[in-house]
Amino acid sequence: PPRLQSMLPPSNFGAVIPGQIYRSSYPLEENFGFLKKLKLKSILTLVKETCPEPYVSFMTENGIQHFQVHIPANKGTVCMTTEQMTRALAVVLDRQNHPLLIHCNKGKHRTGCVTGCLRKVLGDNLKTVYEEYHTYADPKARIFDEHFMGSFDERTVLWLAREQGFLPP
Repeated sequence: PPRLQSMLPPSNFGAVIPGQIYRSSYPLEENFGFLKKLKLKSILTLVKETCPEPYVSFMTENGIQHFQVHIPANKGTVCMTTEQMTRALAVVLDRQNHPLLIHCNKGKHRTGCVTGCLRKVLGDNLKTVYEEYHTYADPKARIFDEHFMGSFDERTVLWLAREQGFLPP
């Protein structure tokens, strides 16, 4: 029965823009009741692994469009690219996809980078971007993530942010 549904949010859950864009770790079955209340239209998964069947069923049953843009972790010699970030931000900035949930596995690094780059596009300063990143990523924050966010050229998607009404024309 619905009254017995778990209302537990995924770990590292947060509202990026309340009512429009949310972030979290990879949702588990115990999080589905909570996510249902958000009336999500879309979910953006930032890892390449195939989604587990219960998760696919949850999205299908609730009419949630699923996007998957693989963004590799900034570890060792592997780094995310501007092209991958631009593809993810194109999904995030499209208002037709809202309300939207962005997630990776832990909701820290990849999700933090997408959120940080979004904040840069929306005009936030780097100090604010890094503070939010550390709120979710500490004590395992990655200096390479900060370098990526700091060097990300937000001009690659400014046109879309303007077109979608996030910024003045």
